[in-house]
Amino acid sequence: MEQGLIQVYSGDGHGKSAAALGKAMQIAGTGKNVVIINFLKGNQNEEYLKRLEPEIKVFRFEKSEEEFAQLSEERKQEEIHNIKNGLNFAKKVLTTGECSLLILDEVLGLMDNGIITIEDLQYILDAKAEDVGIIMTGIHLNDEVCQIADEIFQIEPVNYKIFQEK
Repeated sequence: MEQGLIQVYSGDGHGKSAAALGKAMQIAGTGKNVVIINFLKGNQNEEYLKRLEPEIKVFRFEKSEEEFAQLSEERKQEEIHNIKNGLNFAKKVLTTGECSLLILDEVLGLMDNGIITIEDLQYILDAKAEDVGIIMTGIHLNDEVCQIADEIFQIEPVNYKIFQEK
């Protein structure tokens, strides 16, 4: 990954977070530090990912074990407060230069759910040092995010049968 790029992994296909994790492992393999902040996913593979420390540090600020979409409105409001703490932490990480790569896993979903705006996201990204890379993941991509990104990767499921017919 070229230093300082903002990349987006989006689309309906599975593997966006796995692709970001693969890039994290590549960067960590060169002796650099990576910070991953997970949003909206519930407690998935957290114990496994903790074994990647100290080179790859994984954070999740939400308290619920369930995915955000499954929560009651009251619990969603509690989690929104926790999510915003995670976003503040992301800004701090960028401000202090704590890592060479910051992965904001499912941050695009925060915009889909109305938790943050593009301006909120831009405010965080503005703290980025020139040589720090950022990967953002999520299903839906909008024009504003495309304007922020240096590279965009669409991950879509492919129906193999269509290719066989050609």
